[in-house]
Amino acid sequence: MKKYLMALVLIFTTLTQAQNTLSGIVSDMKNQPIKGVSVYLPELHKGIATDENGKYILANLPNGEIKISFAFLGFSTQNKTINSLEKQTTLDVILEETPFEMDEVIVSTAFNKIQSQNVMKVEHESIKNLQRKGMATLIEGLATIPGVSQVSTGTSIGKPVIRGLSGNRVLVYSQGVRVENQQFGDEHGLGLNDSGVESVEVIKGPASLLYGSDALGGVLYFNPEKFADANTFKANFSQKYFTNTLGSNSSFGVKNSTENWKFIARGTYNMHSDYKIPTANRVTNTRYNETDFKTGISYGNAKFSTVLRYNFNKLDLGIPETGIAEQTTTKKTDNPKQGVFNHLLSLNTVLFFKNSKLDLDMGYIGNDRSEFVDSNVASLHMKLNTFNYDAKYYLPAFGKLETILGMQGMHQVNTNFGNEYLIPDAVTNDFGFFGTTNYEWKSNAIQAGLRFDNRKIAADAHGIFGEENAFEAIDKSYDSFNMSLGYKTNLATDFTLRFNLASGFRAPNLAELTSNGVHEGTNRYEIGNANLKTEQNIQTDLNLEYKTDHLEFFANAFYNHINNYIYSSPSGTVLANNDVYNYIQNNARLYGGEIGLHFHPHPLDWLHYETSFETVTGVKQNGDFLPLIPANNWNNTIRAEFKISKFLEDGFATLNVSSTFNQNKVSGFETDSKGYTLLNMGFGGKVKLGKTAFEVNLNANNLLDKKYIAHLSRLKTDGIPNIGRNVVLGLNFNI
Repeated sequence: MKKYLMALVLIFTTLTQAQNTLSGIVSDMKNQPIKGVSVYLPELHKGIATDENGKYILANLPNGEIKISFAFLGFSTQNKTINSLEKQTTLDVILEETPFEMDEVIVSTAFNKIQSQNVMKVEHESIKNLQRKGMATLIEGLATIPGVSQVSTGTSIGKPVIRGLSGNRVLVYSQGVRVENQQFGDEHGLGLNDSGVESVEVIKGPASLLYGSDALGGVLYFNPEKFADANTFKANFSQKYFTNTLGSNSSFGVKNSTENWKFIARGTYNMHSDYKIPTANRVTNTRYNETDFKTGISYGNAKFSTVLRYNFNKLDLGIPETGIAEQTTTKKTDNPKQGVFNHLLSLNTVLFFKNSKLDLDMGYIGNDRSEFVDSNVASLHMKLNTFNYDAKYYLPAFGKLETILGMQGMHQVNTNFGNEYLIPDAVTNDFGFFGTTNYEWKSNAIQAGLRFDNRKIAADAHGIFGEENAFEAIDKSYDSFNMSLGYKTNLATDFTLRFNLASGFRAPNLAELTSNGVHEGTNRYEIGNANLKTEQNIQTDLNLEYKTDHLEFFANAFYNHINNYIYSSPSGTVLANNDVYNYIQNNARLYGGEIGLHFHPHPLDWLHYETSFETVTGVKQNGDFLPLIPANNWNNTIRAEFKISKFLEDGFATLNVSSTFNQNKVSGFETDSKGYTLLNMGFGGKVKLGKTAFEVNLNANNLLDKKYIAHLSRLKTDGIPNIGRNVVLGLNFNI
């Protein structure tokens, strides 16, 4: 027995001891070492910062191909690939100064390249930058990204819209797992908090090749907060105050890393009163409370890397029903309200072989949603349990040809516990497999892929046929083949062209198949259609980018054709004192794009001017306009960066003017919306008071207290304006 134990110890020691080491020096163009450069291996979730001599050392690295990024503010990011590590490998890097944002590694696409090398245009934004804009919620910050909007109910509930598509047509990923939280409902928000999130990547267009059904319109991919550098302990506390909602957001996090083990945890509490409109009145019952907890543990060595993460999110959401009624600053919600509990558990494991690797993701999402109307007993209570798996095998590289073979699946169970049924009890099963390849030569790259998917939906019968909230049993199966083809090239020095052609699909959801009752907040009696077909689209994207040291320009254009687009249409009849709407299908097309400029004049190195314009038009085959299409928007920002002696570092001041135009291209049951212009300001930086250092940002959004109603606001039909002036103070301490 002792021999077996000694053998196990020996095997474990062999696996965990350092096998390969990578070291080097990072310097600038003048050959001066740079201290504090982030040296990060994304596949191993492992990083370190260079010392005062610009030196770094990373141990316990795998034998095969490894990707490594070098990033530092004010310098261009470099992404290196080492095909085969030796026992001791040396890699020295020279970083070039740049006034623009760092070129980040894109995780949401197949081959995890930096954006300048990527075939597909992906918008990357750090959560820190979004928070500096002083937005009250995560979705408000996302809506500042060109091509992204939100369908909102007050300040607490927001649903992402990407180029005119929303709901089940946009996938949301967190911790590498698709988030499933009954997202078909208009009153169902993201259920995600921005604390403990590093950055977000936005794929604008069909991404079914990598993500399967429901990625027809695009993907929001949230990257979790990174672990601490090796042999480092960090603690952090942040506090934000919101004057309009008298709100508070408190967050505390710790993280610790050894050479092989890593741990992270963060807790956040968020509470807000009813929001105030420019007339000084508050919109009754738009108050909400949120509790969020995230934690993770990781282990990695030369053979494999594994990360286990967990996220708990609890939401107590007031639902505005009476408009402007009782005026109070309480944060305790009244009926009607929602209580939502989200559990997200994810496990990512990467196995490294000699010249290849296997990337495995497994996830569980538990969504417990209750709605309270006139008592403390939930009238609507649904539990949605979802299990996901995703396996990608990266084949050995053949020259400059990279290939991935993948398989994905999902098992989902919806169960009702309340008296009111929004959708029936049902089971959904997905299965798909795909292959994609990337080939580079000189400044060119081409990427192509093919995928097959099957979705099966089986729903139970409920109630008495012919009565409200009664459902017939259904058993449906949907198949789809999809493809993608992308090409990237440099037309000239600093001038890049990207062209992508991709298809996507979406199987009809349970609400569209089975609805039979009054839909909350719409004053419509909706009737589903069990004979709906799969939505299938094909989209073309063209991206042009010009980037020099002092000027950055981009232009994106897209055309999206959707067969069998599903929407609700009035039937001309009345049930339960509400107009009846049926779910029907029609071909549709959406087209538009984004254009922008970032000017950094020399020698005014502290000054930045950014401007962008976005537009989208959506029409049915018969020429009628599609619903929930965002209005055109023109966004302008002047940003100054500065340092005040030793008192303030990384200082910034911003002036933003956001102009939203009239929206008169509306669907039959919508009304026109007037345009408006909002003025926003911000100021902040890193403050040093003796040995105490902290980050501060002060924002004033809607500074002029402009009265306006956004076209995609669900309170628009009641004539309720959006939030008025909101001053936000944020403090961030590293302990």
